[in-house]
Amino acid sequence: MKSVALHNRLTSLLFKSITFLLLFAFTISSNAQDVDEARYKEGKKLFKSQCASCHKLDKKLIGPKLGGVESRRENDWLKSWIKNNAALRASGDADAIAIYEEYNGSVMTAFPALTDQNIDDILYYTTVGEIKKVAEVKPEGTSTDDGTGGGAPSWVIMILAAAIIVAFIMIASLLKQVNELKGNKKENSDVQSNLKRDLQELWVGIQKNTFLHVLFVIFALLMSAYVLFGTLFSVGVDQGYQPVQPIVFSHKIHAGDNKIDCQYCHSSAKHSKHSGIPSVNVCMNCHKSIAEVAENTVVVLEDRTLEKAELDKEIAKVYKAAGWDAEELKYTGDTKPIKWVRIHNLPDFVYFNHSQHVTVAGVQCQKCHGPVEEMEELYQHAPLTMGWCIDCHRETDVDLKGNEYYAKIHEQLAKKYGVDKVTAAQLGGLECGKCHY
Repeated sequence: MKSVALHNRLTSLLFKSITFLLLFAFTISSNAQDVDEARYKEGKKLFKSQCASCHKLDKKLIGPKLGGVESRRENDWLKSWIKNNAALRASGDADAIAIYEEYNGSVMTAFPALTDQNIDDILYYTTVGEIKKVAEVKPEGTSTDDGTGGGAPSWVIMILAAAIIVAFIMIASLLKQVNELKGNKKENSDVQSNLKRDLQELWVGIQKNTFLHVLFVIFALLMSAYVLFGTLFSVGVDQGYQPVQPIVFSHKIHAGDNKIDCQYCHSSAKHSKHSGIPSVNVCMNCHKSIAEVAENTVVVLEDRTLEKAELDKEIAKVYKAAGWDAEELKYTGDTKPIKWVRIHNLPDFVYFNHSQHVTVAGVQCQKCHGPVEEMEELYQHAPLTMGWCIDCHRETDVDLKGNEYYAKIHEQLAKKYGVDKVTAAQLGGLECGKCHY
């Protein structure tokens, strides 16, 4: 009877442990897939272009905060308000009139061109809220393992840790049961609580079992090595680096809203190794005639929001650097350099040629620098690690259009590898001397 009771307790313990592990894994994996990435991205894009000049998610701006607005208003009402709020007020809607009066008769712009789907996407973004950059989805064509030692998602590591803990409990319980079935007496027999008794038995079993001690030491060494190498491989990886610049420059306004081509400012990218930082004279090509931003222009940064008055002062900094007198409309000759803070930087032993990628390979700037046209403040989008570059070379086919230089060698390599298109890696893109001095 004693062995039967032990068996029942062991079965119950194992069942509870496995159930907990399964529920834990299911909960985490479900949460990881809650966000509809396509809707979120489209809603965020529409919000930034149509709504961000007057609204924020977390606090009032010109209009009310919009975070979680779907929990406060019905969907049909929101669509009517967004498409034509004046008509909604004219219909006698009490809520529409109350909002109009609360904001001192400030009239919201009507958006009749937005479809119901557009509005639903915007509302979806306001419900989900802002997701930090570290959680953003990587662009297509990039590898999950960026070579930084952090390839596995954190929830996978948590599940593995939970599995190891459950495995320890199962092994300890099995060894304890075997020990008691051999005839050894149970310690602490006067303990009445089943939970307390089982925990004490488990702890005694772990203390006396040499195999578990060895297993624990091996596990501790492996985890230490994992943490150590993960830390070492992350040294010098500055993905997400976003320094404060001496002048607020919005790539979203310039490259996004105004469609200024990247190579207008970074003209050396297609001719030389470096992309170059544009001189203040390049800025003055446009800002000689643009002394202030348009009304309702807003730049939303991580820590603050800049409106027209603050943004006009940023243009004044450009004038000061160029030595431009905005009143007399002439240069004074008193110039000062703009001390931009470098964001993207490679080690000295790495050779990277912008012209080879931009002009020869036809790589778009966004491939490495991310959606620059959507960034208010520029940050390092990609890890720029060796593993990340190698993955790109392995996935990128060589484009032979207008490039006869590679035609013959491409034909030979295509036959060698049995493929229609040769990748940059197959063309020699993995040779050490191509990237290292």
